[in-house]
Amino acid sequence: MVKIRLTRVGAKKKPVYRVQAIDERKARDGRALEYLGTYDPNSDPAAVELKLEAIDAWVAKGAQMSDTVASLVKRARAGAAAAPAAS
Repeated sequence: MVKIRLTRVGAKKKPVYRVQAIDERKARDGRALEYLGTYDPNSDPAAVELKLEAIDAWVAKGAQMSDTVASLVKRARAGAAAAPAAS
């Protein structure tokens, strides 16, 4: 089964995460099928950049999101909905 989950990159004590589609049997830092975005918890506010269309395509094919990725997607969709309303 394909999972959409985070992989850690970045320096020691300064993590940055990539959102990736990967086979669930692979290691956390294994080769991904596709990179779907990034998450930087060190910036203020935390920076989330996601390819929502690609994530939706993987979910339509049966991929499962991790709990953390699901919350990041929810936050990104809320931010995207609020941005046009503010304009």
